[in-house]
Amino acid sequence: MLRQPPPKGLALWDGPAVAEELEASVDAVWKVLRKEGINLQRPWSWCIRTDTNFASKAADIVGQYLAPLVNAIVRCVDEKPSIQALERKTGYIKTESGQVIRAYQSTYTRHGTLNLFAALDISTGTIQGKVTQEKKRTDFQAFLDDMVAEYAPEQEIHVVLDHDSTHKNNDEWLARNTQVHFHFTSTFASWLNQVEIWFGICSRKALQGASFASPQQLKQRIEDFIERYNPHSKPFKWRKREVKGSQLKDNITHFNN
Repeated sequence: MLRQPPPKGLALWDGPAVAEELEASVDAVWKVLRKEGINLQRPWSWCIRTDTNFASKAADIVGQYLAPLVNAIVRCVDEKPSIQALERKTGYIKTESGQVIRAYQSTYTRHGTLNLFAALDISTGTIQGKVTQEKKRTDFQAFLDDMVAEYAPEQEIHVVLDHDSTHKNNDEWLARNTQVHFHFTSTFASWLNQVEIWFGICSRKALQGASFASPQQLKQRIEDFIERYNPHSKPFKWRKREVKGSQLKDNITHFNN
């Protein structure tokens, strides 16, 4: 029955809907669902791998992390677009239970958005960032110019990128910068780019729950965080979790449910 469309007006089956359809009690339905390990509400997303060259592309990217070429620089580059400059009251409050928690006002004022280009040096973990109003291809190339300018003209630089539109059709720029080599992740595999890990750290430590009265304040916060982060940065250790046979079987069973 769960494989059939839910009743009219519902997006998904729930316990009461199942009970109504089967003319059974809700308690009886929940008892059977628990026994069979069926969860009607727990979300689980998946991504279908359509790139037939996924293995070779992934090996190329991971190879840059685990065994980079001697004397070559590896940079993981991407952008975090549409970072909102939201202004709202924040602070600590004491709840009725006596706990002190971080709180923020539910209403806010929008002051526009900014884009952050970032390049992670995998050997040191340091970040080079640039905040821009937009994320056009010209902005991307200007950021690459700043990155390349840090090295000698003959320095070989390998850049890990995903398939964002701004990262494509840069043949003329690459022709002018022959020491730079692009390595694209596979489609739907941007998680292979280590700079995504740093974006998560930046969002959690510098942006989440913050208040900005202007885009300039947001820009300053991002730049201040990078300045604070770099002196203590460490390279990420790229590891592959070993999946045992029983774990794989359990995952397939859960997916089928």
